[in-house]
Amino acid sequence: MNQETNTRKLAIIGGGPAGMTASIYASRYKVTHLIVSPIFGGAAREAHQIENWPGIPQIKGSDLMDRMWEHAKSYNPEILKEEIKGVLKTETGFRILTSKGKEIDCLSIIFAGGTQHNRLTIPGEQSLLGRGVSYCATCDGTFFKGKNIAVVGGANSAIMAAMELSQHVNHIYLVFRGTELKGEPIWIDRVMNNEKITLVPSTNLLSIEGNGRVEKIKLDKLFDGKNEISLEGVFIEIGVTPLVDIIKDLKVNLDNIGNVIVDAKGNTNIPGLFAAGDATTGSGGFRQIITASAEGAIASRSAFEYLKEKGE
Repeated sequence: MNQETNTRKLAIIGGGPAGMTASIYASRYKVTHLIVSPIFGGAAREAHQIENWPGIPQIKGSDLMDRMWEHAKSYNPEILKEEIKGVLKTETGFRILTSKGKEIDCLSIIFAGGTQHNRLTIPGEQSLLGRGVSYCATCDGTFFKGKNIAVVGGANSAIMAAMELSQHVNHIYLVFRGTELKGEPIWIDRVMNNEKITLVPSTNLLSIEGNGRVEKIKLDKLFDGKNEISLEGVFIEIGVTPLVDIIKDLKVNLDNIGNVIVDAKGNTNIPGLFAAGDATTGSGGFRQIITASAEGAIASRSAFEYLKEKGE
């Protein structure tokens, strides 16, 4: 291992909206810091169009993330584009272990590792992403006004996505592998009573097909006498995986899904460890770019106050 002797006051782990905003605010608080991430932009880069970022009526996810990154870099933070293998607790703070053998000591950490959408891993899912395939009903629902779509999943996230999308689309096929929906009874009742939603239970998708755009889905059993449904969009809502493995050795408190439990100021149960973004319990689980950014700003302020109390 190549241990660096210079102890950083603050390390920000993650290069998505939460991490980049945390860096901007840390710079404005004049907290010298290191931001560590192999890539910058996070899952938000996958958004085909964003129409809910205040002040910008419409922008590609990649373009918005590029703007954020340029803003964060303008303050000249220390940047390390490496994977992190783990984080250890030390007497004075923390030690970050990177995939290239570096050991970096720091007094405090803002963890903004984000989440990863669970994938179906079927043909067409990746190639048609942004061309009819989406993982975010709130982000992309308005693009499917008057169209026929499928929502894949049988739990709360899929049920709520179907209800939200029903405000925009012509018809929804709610495809799920179980025999019945699993979610809050009130939401299940709303789905069952919504004329725009057709349940397709005990069914798996075999593929998503189309020539440049989603045109149909192939099923593993017959529906209305056929094993395919013609439509123009597929929303995959089978959950997310919080990317928290690198901090598990710190014994940070997680909820039953694996999200880092934080208070209103971004504090975890570990002094000096703050968390922000989609991999936390913050913002009521409303995983949006704007809430991730807000949490990043709040966590940065909390880190500033923590370091100030420590005389740093």
